[in-house]
Amino acid sequence: MRRIIKWALNHLPRTLLQRLAGWMVPVMGLFYRGRKVECPVCGTHYRKFLPYGYVTSRPNALCPRCLSLERHRLLWLWLVRETRLLDDCPRLLHIAPEVCLMRHLGRLYAGHPERYVTADLESPLAKFHFDVQQIPLEEGYADVLLCNHILEHVADDRRAMRELCRVLRPGGWGVILSPVDRSRAETFEDDTITDPDERTRIFGQYDHRRIYGRDYADRLREAGFEVMELDYASNCTPAERRRYALCDDWLYIVRRPCPDPEREAADGRRTAPAREA
Repeated sequence: MRRIIKWALNHLPRTLLQRLAGWMVPVMGLFYRGRKVECPVCGTHYRKFLPYGYVTSRPNALCPRCLSLERHRLLWLWLVRETRLLDDCPRLLHIAPEVCLMRHLGRLYAGHPERYVTADLESPLAKFHFDVQQIPLEEGYADVLLCNHILEHVADDRRAMRELCRVLRPGGWGVILSPVDRSRAETFEDDTITDPDERTRIFGQYDHRRIYGRDYADRLREAGFEVMELDYASNCTPAERRRYALCDDWLYIVRRPCPDPEREAADGRRTAPAREA
């Protein structure tokens, strides 16, 4: 199973993978029936999750039903437990929408479909198609932004970060995740490495442009964001981490500063990420 998934990830186009995964992965899940693990996104149980990975295949990673990975399950727990996103349904711009999150967010926004906007460079699942380095949306378009595992792919990530900040309204918040190697102080980039196999070996995927270090949050701040670095997995109990098969990735919660906080509070437009106690 690991070899099949690894081969598909490294040899099939992304758009084809998205189409095939919708029916192939659930079929694989029939062999993983059980009650040991639970996906908090879709609520299904298995004896374990499917393996997943481009270079090193991670065991217990991919939910066969909704296709969530460890980072998606961690993010979903934070969204459900710590924010009002699913209660208030603010205008949400979801870039490179993950199937597992898009399905559930689409249902939750069913009464307000115009407030849930998906976008991607080429995915047929998205409503809009554009390059994140040049977003054709007006300034302050979104109240909330989700953009995960995209910035490591683009040529000019700093430009993309500035664009993401621009389309988020002042006072709005978001989650912008990328693979971050916290053992590195600085981000590593080398465009002289052009061989796909070598790039896969060094960067983890053939189409990754960089390995972010602990300066990832500083790059987001330089683009104009306020940034909260959150080790949310440590807030979960050991039993929860085993049950949901969570990772140790940190969440990067961003907010576009509001130049006039008092006016923002007065007109009721503030969308705070955290639930009120």
